[in-house]
Amino acid sequence: MPGIDECLLEAMRLPGARGAALVDWTSGLALGTVGESPGGDHETATAEAAELARLAAEQNAFASDSDPQETEADPPIEDLILSNRDSYHVLRFVPTSFDSSVFLHLWLARAEGNLALARIRLGEMAGRLVLG
Repeated sequence: MPGIDECLLEAMRLPGARGAALVDWTSGLALGTVGESPGGDHETATAEAAELARLAAEQNAFASDSDPQETEADPPIEDLILSNRDSYHVLRFVPTSFDSSVFLHLWLARAEGNLALARIRLGEMAGRLVLG
């Protein structure tokens, strides 16, 4: 069961990974960062990613249908994928024992990255991540 640092280093081993962060979307603060940062500033990038995550998570239009097995600690959505001309941003929400307000943010170079593989691996990492 990896901690934050191990999880972020594992994310950086994905093809095309440029940077990764674990972010609390309620505060916009990074719990850990590694690699480059979009725009050159980790604090700004995590705050902006948290704003996007919070917007998606709090909207009923993006909520899943009622699931009897879903608990309060489950993240409201699984992931967000944002693409631009040269990169992908994958935000994977992490289930936690508290309020699930944490997500992994992976920044991938579009030319070298594999979006499907990154999404699968981030899901696996989120499931194994130990916080606390």
